[in-house]
Amino acid sequence: MDRKRDIINATLELASQNGLGTVSMQQIADKVGITKASLYNHFSSRDQIVEAMYDSLRAASKSNAGIGEVDYDKLLAGMSLKEIISNAVDNYRKIVKDPQMYLFYKVIMSERSINSSAAEIMVRETKTMINATKALFYALQVKGIADFENVDSAAVSFAMAVNSLLDYECDLDNAGMKKDEKMMQDFIDEFCRIYGKRR
Repeated sequence: MDRKRDIINATLELASQNGLGTVSMQQIADKVGITKASLYNHFSSRDQIVEAMYDSLRAASKSNAGIGEVDYDKLLAGMSLKEIISNAVDNYRKIVKDPQMYLFYKVIMSERSINSSAAEIMVRETKTMINATKALFYALQVKGIADFENVDSAAVSFAMAVNSLLDYECDLDNAGMKKDEKMMQDFIDEFCRIYGKRR
């Protein structure tokens, strides 16, 4: 039995019901069916549980989406900029829309303005996304598929725009409102029009 996994799952369930700020170590211990002292043998604080939850759920969502180490030679071979960018966005969407990861993000996003641990998680996720985008964009530049005047700036702009559009999709979903299915694709099309290498 994986006790740490049980603790993570119990914390996520409790946080999704009433918000992360209301969850105590005693509530987590009670939910798992262990003593509070036993809980402290695994994690020293609720914040440490949240950190472990992020790492564990993100790794699981990547695995569920079939995303591993990136081989840019294979990834970029014979594909257009639009196909490459669309695939990258689709893969990121699969990670964040994995049911457990999506539930975690909903909890974290609702807490980030009042909880420094939640804000730190969102900063980590944004940095991870920006760094992955920079790696992809440098490969696109080297392979002559895209033409960026400043790769780092283009990557940050792209990552933040995609992040904002996914947040917007999440808000529409939570509000029970109709999604604009074309918004992300229109953004990708315009991005490729601006940065695509003319051959």
